[in-house]
Amino acid sequence: MSDSGKITISIDRGGTFTDVHAIQPGRPDIILKLLSVDPSNYQDAPTEGIRRILELATGESHPRGQPLKLDRIGCLRMGTTVATNALLERKGARSVLFTTKGFKDLLKIGDQSRPAIFDLSMARPGVLPESVVEVNERVLSCHPSADSDCFSDCRMVEGTTGEKFRVVQELDIAQVKAELQRLKEQGILSISVALLHSYAYPEHERQIGELAQEMGFSVTLSSKLQPMIKIVPRGMSAAADAYLTPVIKTYIDSISSSFEGGLESQQDCRFEFMQSDGGLVDFRKFSGLKAILSGPAAGVVGFAATSWDPTEKTPVIGFDMGGTSTDVSRFDGHLEHVFASKVAGVMIQSPQLDIITVAAGGGSILTWRNGLFYVGPESASAHPGPACYRKGGPLTVTDANLFLGRLLPEYFPKIFGPNENEALDTETTARLFNELTQKINIERKQQGQSEFSAEEVALGFLNVADEAMSRPIRNLTEARGYETASHHLACFGGAGGQHACSVAKTLGISRIIIHKYSSILSAYGLALAEVVKESQEPVSSDYLSSQSDLLQHLENLSAAATKDMESQGFPSTQVRHEQYLNMRYEGSDTSLMILKPENSEDFLEEFRIRHRREFNFNSDRPVLVDDVRVRTIASSKVRSEESPLVQLKAATMRDVAMAPNNTTSAYFGDSSRTDTPVYLLGELEKNSRIYGPAVIIDQTQTIVVAPNAVANLLDTCVVIDLQDEPTSSGSAVSSDIDPIRLTIFGHRFMSIAEQMGRTLQKTSVSTNIKERLDFSCALFSPDGGLVANAPHVPVHLGSMQFAVRYQHEKWLGNLKDGDVLVANHPSCGGTHLPDITIITPVFDRPGGSEIMFYVASRGHHADIGGILPGSMPPKSTELWQEGAAIEGDKIVSDGVLDEARLIELLVTKPSQYPGCAGARCISDNLSDLKAQIAANARGISLIQTLFNEYGTQTVQKYMYAIQATAESAVRNLLKELYKKFNGQPLESVDYMDDGTPIRLKVTIDGTDGSAIFDFEGTGPEVYGSWNAPIAITHSAIIYCLRCMINADVPLNQGCLAPIDIRVPTSSILSPSKTAAVVGGNVVTSQRITDVVFKAFQACAASQGCCNNLTFGTDAKLDPSTGAVIKPGFGYYETIAGGSGAGPTWKGESGIHVHMTNTRITDPEILEKRYPTMLRQFTLREGSGGKGKNPGGEGVVRDIEFLSPIQCSILSERRVHRPYGIEGGEAAETGFNLWITRDEETGAERRINIGGKNTVSMKTHDRIVINTPGGGGWGAV
Repeated sequence: MSDSGKITISIDRGGTFTDVHAIQPGRPDIILKLLSVDPSNYQDAPTEGIRRILELATGESHPRGQPLKLDRIGCLRMGTTVATNALLERKGARSVLFTTKGFKDLLKIGDQSRPAIFDLSMARPGVLPESVVEVNERVLSCHPSADSDCFSDCRMVEGTTGEKFRVVQELDIAQVKAELQRLKEQGILSISVALLHSYAYPEHERQIGELAQEMGFSVTLSSKLQPMIKIVPRGMSAAADAYLTPVIKTYIDSISSSFEGGLESQQDCRFEFMQSDGGLVDFRKFSGLKAILSGPAAGVVGFAATSWDPTEKTPVIGFDMGGTSTDVSRFDGHLEHVFASKVAGVMIQSPQLDIITVAAGGGSILTWRNGLFYVGPESASAHPGPACYRKGGPLTVTDANLFLGRLLPEYFPKIFGPNENEALDTETTARLFNELTQKINIERKQQGQSEFSAEEVALGFLNVADEAMSRPIRNLTEARGYETASHHLACFGGAGGQHACSVAKTLGISRIIIHKYSSILSAYGLALAEVVKESQEPVSSDYLSSQSDLLQHLENLSAAATKDMESQGFPSTQVRHEQYLNMRYEGSDTSLMILKPENSEDFLEEFRIRHRREFNFNSDRPVLVDDVRVRTIASSKVRSEESPLVQLKAATMRDVAMAPNNTTSAYFGDSSRTDTPVYLLGELEKNSRIYGPAVIIDQTQTIVVAPNAVANLLDTCVVIDLQDEPTSSGSAVSSDIDPIRLTIFGHRFMSIAEQMGRTLQKTSVSTNIKERLDFSCALFSPDGGLVANAPHVPVHLGSMQFAVRYQHEKWLGNLKDGDVLVANHPSCGGTHLPDITIITPVFDRPGGSEIMFYVASRGHHADIGGILPGSMPPKSTELWQEGAAIEGDKIVSDGVLDEARLIELLVTKPSQYPGCAGARCISDNLSDLKAQIAANARGISLIQTLFNEYGTQTVQKYMYAIQATAESAVRNLLKELYKKFNGQPLESVDYMDDGTPIRLKVTIDGTDGSAIFDFEGTGPEVYGSWNAPIAITHSAIIYCLRCMINADVPLNQGCLAPIDIRVPTSSILSPSKTAAVVGGNVVTSQRITDVVFKAFQACAASQGCCNNLTFGTDAKLDPSTGAVIKPGFGYYETIAGGSGAGPTWKGESGIHVHMTNTRITDPEILEKRYPTMLRQFTLREGSGGKGKNPGGEGVVRDIEFLSPIQCSILSERRVHRPYGIEGGEAAETGFNLWITRDEETGAERRINIGGKNTVSMKTHDRIVINTPGGGGWGAV
């Protein structure tokens, strides 16, 4: 058979089904759908698919179990979930990580944040390596502020970026060899290597890799995999590759054994796999890390190649709805990649298509809870499946579509029930919806609300599902400065066609594209994909001064990639390159991968355009380049097709002529069901036009054409255009609260807060906000009550509303559109001074007069002046010592920022106090405050969109109603707790390290679900920095209640409506106006949560501290002029510890607990930015409390300073141990060491500096923070 007549086979092996698509020139395409696992019939689904295709294409018999010949196949392409499943199920290969000594637990600690802030178990997925080998070696970045004689006796080297490094400890290759031999004897043959600063100095990794390969190991080097700064994600990526690549190789070998002579012997058949970046690669080069998104990536390539029109240039959103989840993505002529993501708890630092997954699909479970409709995140999965599968499953999205007449059982195979031989069960589905409707109506009647029909309930759940799936689409588009409505929607996946019209309507999108192969689009996308090679190298350059060098670097990478493609059989004429620079502003961590313009070499202008679009500003700071990247593409599409737009323009559309094949009684939200025509797609004539409502069915999908929609049947796809419907924003507002709409508003309010947070993170410049994520964004009612708070930092949850209410009352009647307020004073709703709150009123319309909402953002500023750099003085006794204190000021009037006023507030005023300085890096403060203002502006824009969509009265009505829903959830919780404790008052007490008691008595009214939280007996205000403003107690209680509810409920002011909080005045929890409070926010808040949880016996004590470490220097001034010669700086971090165990869980180790969830700075970033050397960052073994469920371990963090510096520690649980519960033992306390040398003898001194102290560090002095563990649960 000639090459031109050979078959191309594309296979997408999913978790449940394997889809196969085959192209044979001159013949119709062949499509197969097989079960991915069917051991009674075949061993491997892809091999079985190839066997069946060969039989169908050739007409010859190919018996199972006999090796297949590949001489009839020209190209074999595959996407697979093998790596994804191995990662999710933790069934990868035995592997070991080699890393720098002192960092054996770095992957376990990660960035120290917990994945779900309200989950008391704080569970994280386990690490992938079976064990870790600490390597005797150390490379250190040369910081310009380090003393010149620091490690001057050590070898200096130049990294690949041009930066200088010191080899503080040479690689002990003999130790490595001995360890490798030991591992080989244990049967481990896969290792990963991740050494500090190897992204720029890979020599030590290279030496280990060469030795390991010589000894027969499979090796992954982090420096070769993705040479980008940040050891944690780079190390996790390397570990993932070592864990998954052997699985991939085993899988490929199993496929190879199915063919005569194996795959290696095949010269005329290309065998390629889809990678996570959307490019194909030869099977010999396919690795574990590149395989994680192999299946979904093929779907993105498929919709991009079949939906995009290069002339029209309308961007397309991909909507891939499956059984358990939905993937969304975007295409605008180029595939969009991300270089940092998290999959199954593993940070991945590698080019991947930007695919967002939401836990909503056909199998998502429908529940009614606390007056709201919930869709997912739980799924019925394949077993038992939806209720209609006849296996006792719950109601799901699939059931709702079936009940509403949008799915027709007669067109489904009879594969359901215990014997898998029955049709879909409509009766059970109808019965369950009627029962649920009855339950909902009983509650509504008690509240004087109108009743629902079962159809209204089912449709309500679908509307909520549509909103849940629309939320990530808005985040994908609007957070980057794109208007969602200006896109087309490409729907695919098994359930995509059922929700296409409703999702598009929710998003304001007017055109939907559904390919004829939409249910197997991942398989078809493989046929449209191309072979790709990614090349990337780190640089560290100023763009303007290095432009020519950067362009040459790109050309060198392109030339090398072309040679690689030629070696694979692609002539250079088929090879093209996309050249990128990874660019950012100096001082910012937000880098943008900028594609070289088509007709220009001006990357800078492209960077500024994109930065302006995504972040609404540009900076006058220098632009830096971190990486050069080339994406090389070899044209290897098996097929290309005309775009839908070209087909539409060429077609002469006619109304459908044939009679419907069937009718269905469907419900679309009118008063009654509608007889809706049903058409079989395969029998319809091309260029037919069908007006909705209608249902179009083929073998593998159902397309629902909604009323006010028209479907155009083209050669390769169905294009559905939505017609404009009258807006309801001006209609009368009903007094009834619709729980469906209430649920949707809950999503929308939270989405607005989340998008504000993304804007703030992206536009800020400081490490605290951008890297550590020490910020929160929220929406408030016109009176300052919390409406929605994105799950950022828990200590901000209930406290920000105090600030908003104070400013609302202070400025009542004196605010207009375009005004912005700033505040941080603890007597005015603040927590501690570094947390600055920006508050903006939202009016009924631009230029309006009535305040409808407030939006606010609070961020921790690294330095706002005071007696110490970092503005976290552990020994402050008066508020003025802690920096700038702002009771409330207008910093923007009529849209104009008063920068001079800000400088006065942050620099001039605090420096007037004795021994105090103003903000030590005011430029960062100003930049971050502008970012907070921009975040608020983003929130206002989104709220105004809501007003336009629903009307201001409706939005406000549901704003208040969502608070009532949260109140109901808390009342239900308290009623349950009343029964659990037999109505007895709950009491607890714990003590601060100075002996101050925090005492609580909780009295619950079991009738109405209210409670009194009485802190009578709590100790008085202290002469120190750990007083906690009253707002902090409210935050702690709202956090604890939300954790104990243990369900997804709105988080707002309603949570505290049933709670009467009583705090004695002049106590540590309600200090005077001038009291020092900087530690109350970060240490006392943690003790309050421990006391609350102890009262309810919810869990053992966690570490009870944030372990606040600050260091920095004051600015150096010219003694004669006072001008700044060298600016000062302040660095702040909080450090993880152990979490408390509970009745069903063990405590987590090395994690942030309760009232904070900020990330810790990556070791490589820390050493590059500050004159430091991180000696150790590991778990503190033995620090967790023993118990039936042991508590988590604390950590050890050892930092050496490379220049004189002031260092402060503000910590707790250095005296009183974190308690165990139910017989579990207490955890170990923490302790803080200062390691220095005697100035006379040079002998080492190890000094315990206590929990709260400041030390003037000399060069090479160290601070070692040993954090507490968590208490145990239950007697051993």
